[in-house]
Amino acid sequence: MPIWDQQHETMERHELRRLQSARLAEVANRAYDNVSFYRDLFNENGVEVGRVESIDDLSRLPFTYKRDLRDQYPFGMFAVPMREIIRIHASSGTTGKPTTVGYTRKDIAVWAECMARTLAGAGTGEDDVVQNAYGYGLFTGGLGAHYGSELIGAAVVPISGGNTKKQLMLLQDYESDVLCSTPSFALYIADVAAEMGVDLPSLPLRVGVFGAEPWSEEMRREIEAKLNIKALDIYGLSEITGPGVSFECLEAQSGLHVNEDHFYPEIIDPDTGEVLPAGEQGELVITTLSKEGIPLIRYRTGDISRLIEEPCACGRTTVRMARVSGRSDDMLIIRGVNVFPTQVESVLLMEKLVEPHYRLVVDRKGSMDQLEVQVEINPRVYKEAKEAVLSLDEEEVIHEYHVLVELRDRIRKNIKDLIGVTTDVVLQEPGSIERSEGKSQRVIDRRAL
Repeated sequence: MPIWDQQHETMERHELRRLQSARLAEVANRAYDNVSFYRDLFNENGVEVGRVESIDDLSRLPFTYKRDLRDQYPFGMFAVPMREIIRIHASSGTTGKPTTVGYTRKDIAVWAECMARTLAGAGTGEDDVVQNAYGYGLFTGGLGAHYGSELIGAAVVPISGGNTKKQLMLLQDYESDVLCSTPSFALYIADVAAEMGVDLPSLPLRVGVFGAEPWSEEMRREIEAKLNIKALDIYGLSEITGPGVSFECLEAQSGLHVNEDHFYPEIIDPDTGEVLPAGEQGELVITTLSKEGIPLIRYRTGDISRLIEEPCACGRTTVRMARVSGRSDDMLIIRGVNVFPTQVESVLLMEKLVEPHYRLVVDRKGSMDQLEVQVEINPRVYKEAKEAVLSLDEEEVIHEYHVLVELRDRIRKNIKDLIGVTTDVVLQEPGSIERSEGKSQRVIDRRAL
């Protein structure tokens, strides 16, 4: 598969390190000179910015947190005058003030370049039609994928999220080759296609570029089977640039290549802040090496991953990050056991009798935390159960039909054996769990209500 930027994606490691060191020194000075937050932070921590000369000096610099961006809302983190900002994006702000990100003309060009690498890694070329079902607007996903596709020369269908039936119509009529969306929306498209009688495997669609939410290897296999495509993971976050920080290659589908000439990754212990060796799992920290509008130094993403330094079969020399397994702030602690939603998802999707639609409900009874796993039954199995016990109502079917009772008990046992936590498992009717046309909400935590 062609590599979009041979110079930087296959750069010798020692050359890349020299480039990273030079860019770190530049960005540290730019942040200190132009952002009062960083000037104060560096001074408080005794950092002499003039002595930041190498990437080896990075661990001496303090962390930046999401709350810092919110505290500086809206433009306190900008490192250039407003006349140089040509685009403003923001996070959803569902837990308070949104985090605001400003882009210079160069920032937009770098973003497009990184997304071109991402889409080229998925085999996208100038003859392809890219159906872009990421949301457009303040969310960075839609425009990031859009610009990367256009830079490659592909034809972009800017349909945005939602409109599932129309998505299917355009997949058929425009013969789209590439689908960009959240993985949960891709599964929803597959469900609606089944209801409408659309034969997805017969369409020209060959690859999906999925991100914006954690998803498991089991969900990848589910998507690939239902849509008859290759499903690739991408990673990004609004604060850093949007999508395009890292991406899987079509050849290996084994870890996400970090665009290291623009984003330097570290893995730290989320509790101590200690930098961990390659291969160990922890919290991903990113330093922007070329961002002009809002440079970020050692930004704590909250995402849990690990770094892979072994060479990749595709020929790229950049370090890879493992698929994000969850967020440090999304981790559930149930009776002393750390539980990520994607761990539960992996166990559920081991079962062929359930669908990839689930919800985790956390509650507290007395002083004890309780985790209830709700998951939908496969429609065929549910139909067979109803036919076998016609005298029972809908709820009794699930509780009485022996195949479903065995399924429920097996899931409960597997979660206990593989994750180490005891759960209640509630089997749901097909279609009963709310579908998402954007990011899915997997967890309802009633302990905070």
